[in-house]
Amino acid sequence: MSEQDTSLLPSGVTQNNFDQAVEKFRALLGDENVLLEQQQLMPYNKIMMSVENAAHAPSAALTATSVEQVQGVVKICNEHRIPIWTISTGRNFGYGSAAPAQRGQVILDLKKMNKIIKVDPVMCYALVEPGVTYGQLYEYIQENDLPVLLSFSAPSAIAGPVGNTMDRGVGYTPYGEHFMMQCGMEVVLANGDVYRTGMGGVEGSNTWQIFKWGYGPTLDGMFTQSNYGITTKMGFWLMPKPPVYKPFEVIFDNEEDIVEIVDALRPLRMNNTIPNSVVIANVLWEAGSAHLTRAQYTSEPGHTPENVLQQIQDDTGMGAWNLYAALYGTQEQVDVNWKIVTETFEKLGKGRIVTQEEAGDTQPFKYRAELMYGVPNLQEFGLYNWRGGGGSMWFAPVSEARGSECRKQAALAKRILHKHGLDYVAEFIVAPRDMHHVIDVLYDRTDEEETQRADACFNELLDEFEKEGYAVYRVNTRFQERVAQSYGESKRDLEHAIKRAVDPNNILAPGRSGIDLDTYKQS
Repeated sequence: MSEQDTSLLPSGVTQNNFDQAVEKFRALLGDENVLLEQQQLMPYNKIMMSVENAAHAPSAALTATSVEQVQGVVKICNEHRIPIWTISTGRNFGYGSAAPAQRGQVILDLKKMNKIIKVDPVMCYALVEPGVTYGQLYEYIQENDLPVLLSFSAPSAIAGPVGNTMDRGVGYTPYGEHFMMQCGMEVVLANGDVYRTGMGGVEGSNTWQIFKWGYGPTLDGMFTQSNYGITTKMGFWLMPKPPVYKPFEVIFDNEEDIVEIVDALRPLRMNNTIPNSVVIANVLWEAGSAHLTRAQYTSEPGHTPENVLQQIQDDTGMGAWNLYAALYGTQEQVDVNWKIVTETFEKLGKGRIVTQEEAGDTQPFKYRAELMYGVPNLQEFGLYNWRGGGGSMWFAPVSEARGSECRKQAALAKRILHKHGLDYVAEFIVAPRDMHHVIDVLYDRTDEEETQRADACFNELLDEFEKEGYAVYRVNTRFQERVAQSYGESKRDLEHAIKRAVDPNNILAPGRSGIDLDTYKQS
């Protein structure tokens, strides 16, 4: 069947009303940018979550090429009460991919808005449209021989800086907190108005990507992880390329070493001896990233047993925990900081330090070294082959950067995952004061029983971590409403008050981050 599935309509929208809107979309965007056939919509309905694809199937997809077209789209949507789910690249795989939160929503795909508007190598910033990918921007920087570094998530080449920043993602260079490095947004509001944050509203300003705050309330954050507007341009800061770059790894053989690792690392992050976002990956994250598969070691059902984990360590030289970090600066700076780093880890009396010269092209060291220097790659997609079957949901609680917290969270997560027959595949991303504990809940989506276990597992992770005072900072679209509840009624009341003020017809991504005027406090 190639024609549109007419049963797929947005909630509360009649077929006649939908058809009228479609004709207006065609007049505005051109026939080639209004996608209705099932084959055309397949890229927007490939999910990795623990539900049927049909639960998140779009009724149509629109591709806009300009700010003016985005303005026109939202005006039509207001007229006909059409809900749209906006994506930039749609490569948000572990958090839900490109599919809308609710069945029948219309996708607004901004991938064709892919202009690199400006890269300033002196002031070290970029201004881009939402369809620009990290790979595209990296190639631009290389082709023009610009002395700046990107920071991005992993895997990175096909993702984009606007989408990643708007979901408050992190990277692995010293500029790894991406929203902190954002400076200036252009946003199309639900009524079609164009709003520029910070200094962007001042006519003739040349400081839009220089000074974040402007005057009065700072509203940039309001548009992240929300549905209050559609970001059509974003500026962000780039890191000056340092004269010396020194990546390294510290390999720890025992799982219980995590306490000492983090407590030794935290002062080095706080005082900026180690300036970048440090990763501490467990053995299964390493194995998947090195494109090993579970089937190479065991065919037994359930979680991978401890003796197999040890076998992987013995065969590959990987540790139970594997710390990746880097030093940046002049040779004198790097030498001084390297002495501090090596002395710190030598005092622990455990852990093997590996330099780039010693590692060579071995994986996963090579791709980690590239990430920490702003070179995009797709190496981490190997994680999805560890168990196979296309299922992946990222569980990402935040905690203090304390070794005891790492141990507590790791033990809790491992117990729950193993209970459901799944593996603990995880890494800690360590900032000066907080840690992102990223757990990839991998499972076989072609196996209905295992998919049900994965769903139950994710729910239990959310429940049990919340009981301990932990909450996640990002989540896939299946669980956004559930996570929103964790943050309390006052926050949700305010979020919906803002929604009523800026989008009274509830047309912009209803359900994103649990914000939906049609369902909140309606029962």
